[in-house]
Amino acid sequence: MLSVEQLGLFATPRRLFTCTPSKLGSYEDCPRRYRFTYVDRPAPPKGPPWAHNSLGASVHTALKNWYALEPERRTTAALPKLLKATWVREGYRDEEQEREVYRRALAWLESYVDGLDPHEEPLGVERTVATRTETLALSGRVDRIDQRGDELVIVDYKTGRWRPSEDDARGSRALALYAIAAARQFRKACRRVELHHLPTGSVAAFEHTDESLARHLRRAEETAADIVAAEESTEFPTAAGAQCSWCDYRGVCPAGKEFSARAPWEAVSSSG
Repeated sequence: MLSVEQLGLFATPRRLFTCTPSKLGSYEDCPRRYRFTYVDRPAPPKGPPWAHNSLGASVHTALKNWYALEPERRTTAALPKLLKATWVREGYRDEEQEREVYRRALAWLESYVDGLDPHEEPLGVERTVATRTETLALSGRVDRIDQRGDELVIVDYKTGRWRPSEDDARGSRALALYAIAAARQFRKACRRVELHHLPTGSVAAFEHTDESLARHLRRAEETAADIVAAEESTEFPTAAGAQCSWCDYRGVCPAGKEFSARAPWEAVSSSG
């Protein structure tokens, strides 16, 4: 006669791997950096803050607060106060560079907001979405979720120099996973993802299919399995390369030290 345990009635449930798209991406970029960020406790000390991260955070928060205003107050005139209130000052070379980048960011925002309908309410702004699979407990924060007709659209703001293309939108696992999570959470179709590049005002978009979304999800689960195996074996090799110059942990990574450090303000330099 089969026992209750043999029947699996009280079998231990499989532990889900809790993650965000950035956590998965961190491992794929460099397993050693993943270890420094998510495994080692206490975590190794990071290098100095990056100006481009400060710029991105400032612009994102200003847009979030712009949408928090009453529709009649959503004008370009509101932006200087909003940006000043959210401005992150870390990483810049000096006050002169900081002021120049602030003016640049304000011009981006004014141009971008001028093309928005202030009375159009997004479904979510800086909204966390989450879902589960048989192996993953996935969550992430989306810059904006629009509802256009009967479908949802994932919008991601970009402030870097690189102008994203349709290939970037198609290949972004983060956007695909956000689309999957948003569709499940709000029970509405979500296939279109967009990268809004504020410096140029361009939009790179892609319309996913069920198959392309499934491929992104499958690769996410495969990466999670690789991470679990790495944590069990404690093997986190370094993926050394030019990206090491920009790594927060370059100072504590022997492989990273082989590459010249970038200045914290280099990515926002107007002459670079």
